[in-house]
Amino acid sequence: MKSNKAQVGMLPRLLIMFTAIILVSVMLMLTFFALSTRQAQVDSRISALKLQAYDIAYLASTSSGSRLETFFNYGFSATRQMLERKLRAVYEEYNAYCLVVERSGQVTGYYSDVISQNQELSSQWDPQDVTRTLNRVLLGEEVILQTNGQTGPMFTVAVPWKQQGKVVGAVYIQTAEQTIQASYANLWQQAAIVSLLTFILAATIAILYTRRLVLPLKKMAASAGLMAKGLPAPQVDDTGFAELNELSNSFNHMSRQIQDTEATRKAFIANLSHELRSPMTSIQGFVQGMLDKTVKPEDTEQTLQIVLDETKRLNHLVSGLLNLSRVEATESKLETQVFNICELIRLVLITRIQPLEEKNIQVITLFEQEEMFALAAKSQIEQVLINLIDNAIRFTPKNGQIKCSVETLDRKTQAVTIADNGIGVAKEDEAQIFDRFYKADQSHTVGEGVGLGLAICKAILERHGQTIRLLPQETGAAFQFTLQKAADNGKR
Repeated sequence: MKSNKAQVGMLPRLLIMFTAIILVSVMLMLTFFALSTRQAQVDSRISALKLQAYDIAYLASTSSGSRLETFFNYGFSATRQMLERKLRAVYEEYNAYCLVVERSGQVTGYYSDVISQNQELSSQWDPQDVTRTLNRVLLGEEVILQTNGQTGPMFTVAVPWKQQGKVVGAVYIQTAEQTIQASYANLWQQAAIVSLLTFILAATIAILYTRRLVLPLKKMAASAGLMAKGLPAPQVDDTGFAELNELSNSFNHMSRQIQDTEATRKAFIANLSHELRSPMTSIQGFVQGMLDKTVKPEDTEQTLQIVLDETKRLNHLVSGLLNLSRVEATESKLETQVFNICELIRLVLITRIQPLEEKNIQVITLFEQEEMFALAAKSQIEQVLINLIDNAIRFTPKNGQIKCSVETLDRKTQAVTIADNGIGVAKEDEAQIFDRFYKADQSHTVGEGVGLGLAICKAILERHGQTIRLLPQETGAAFQFTLQKAADNGKR
């Protein structure tokens, strides 16, 4: 029972799946980039602040006097100007604030003097940040401290200030975390734009790829719908995908087979109708003539003989159809046995003694050995021999010749050949000779057959996994079929 619920097609499902995969991948890449970029920017900013702190420590160490406070109280000395420029550069470039303290933790006088004249360079320092790191810095360590200030997270860098090889104090540089974030905010924006463009490009490729993947399947579905309605279906083109090409080739082969089968069915019905109508029309005409007294009394016996012949022809036709249907019924089990194929040929020839003698046909048997054993369904192979020998008798002229031969092809196969020197098979008829109801040279064979004999032979041998073919020869016709050779040639 079909569900009334609308079903989502394969294309939207694949697009949603690919889009989700691409989106998740881009988001993961962007997150990884953001985290790695943030850490890289923090490390880069800390390294830059360290260098600036060491520069300030170097300037603080260039005093020629015993006390730097005295040195920096000399107006516009060169060192003071350089220190002032350095503090301003750190402030403007890194938005950071500096602090120079002595071993006692007190701010140096020259630094206070510079800050007093440049208030924009001053900042509210947390004394605890200085006291908790000063001892480590005085031991010569570099200290990096991350704290929460009044305005938010802060990064503090502290380096030792040395004079004549001794640590005399510390230089601190402090900056807010948001200033570091601002430095790589543009990178994030650029990364987001690149990620968006990547997503759009990948999604476009996924759409085109998915359409190319799904389109052949939709064509196959449409063709299958046409075949279900009994209409001819167009072939599916190659897709460029190995798996889909294999599927499309199989589908195209199936489509051709169905169309061929449909054409064969129509031809079969047309031929069957013709074969049935001809004798029935003949019978009806003669019977009607006898009832209407249009047939003379002296012609009654001849008329009844014609009616009898036509009924025999109908019976032969129906029997042939039943045999063909029985042979093609693959669900029936093939019961095989070991038998002497040479002896079977002799028995069939004996049953055909009368027509052979009537036409004075010479029969030649060429057996590789007197006894050659095959493994097959004996009754069905007998039917093959009957059909082939009957055809040979029918198309061989008087005083003609029929050859029956058996030979070994290989260790597992032997071949049986039935040849005659009759009218043969025209070149244009060879491709259709095994089709149902097909009769070569039909103008000369009216009433002599229904065109099922060779079709039955082919069906029987195909059930056995064997072959039958028309051999090329200058005169007459020769049919050869193969059989499975019995193990040890039937010896026990």
